[in-house]
Amino acid sequence: MDETEFWELVDGSRAAAGGDPEEQADALVERLLGLDPDRVIDFARHFEARYNRAYTWDLWAAAALMLDGASDDAFDYFRCWLIGQGRHVFEGALHDPDQLAGLVGDFDEETDGDAEELGYAADEAYEQLTGTVMPDLELPPAPPEPLGTYLDLDDDATLAERFPLLWDRFRS
Repeated sequence: MDETEFWELVDGSRAAAGGDPEEQADALVERLLGLDPDRVIDFARHFEARYNRAYTWDLWAAAALMLDGASDDAFDYFRCWLIGQGRHVFEGALHDPDQLAGLVGDFDEETDGDAEELGYAADEAYEQLTGTVMPDLELPPAPPEPLGTYLDLDDDATLAERFPLLWDRFRS
């Protein structure tokens, strides 16, 4: 599976779900069930690689601004949600997290920003297809700490200065 096919599966599941993260996970599982198990593993590798790339202090700060705080778990689920938004939003956020203020449309912190189930879609599809758990993806381990320069997620002055667009949209 190449990167384009990965993003087509993500985009197709989001469109089928009307943007609802829980329904997107179900739609993604259904799409993955149409693939052979090796391609589901490929999808899982693409997802996990992007999930690890998004483990940055800047994105954690963006999540904290958008969600009015983000614990470790909330940031994990935010990264799944970010992947679920598609290539344009994901890559834009990695390049400049402050641009999320304009990259995402309507945002409800009660339902958006949390797509935990999306992170398990490939595992669920693989189990349904094979009756066994997904094998090790043989990827480098996730970084032990977020990438980039540490940010105090409780320092409002720093967050407002560093992420003015997100601050204006989600905190003003």
